[in-house]
Amino acid sequence: MPKVEITIPEHLEMQIMQLVDQGEFINREEAVEDLIASGIRAYKTSGPMDEEEPGFEDDGMMGHDDEYVF
Repeated sequence: MPKVEITIPEHLEMQIMQLVDQGEFINREEAVEDLIASGIRAYKTSGPMDEEEPGFEDDGMMGHDDEYVF
């Protein structure tokens, strides 16, 4: 299996170690591998996050500039 070296923020390392300490994973390596795999599956399911939803460009709320339609 290929090896990858990454640097992560301290708070993520602490969360990973907490999951290992709680028995969610056997060790740190298993935790990182499973969490990355889960993240990739979630990404494939939802796709990349677009900043704006298509079809909502400058439509406002269908009212005049100073009124809102709900």
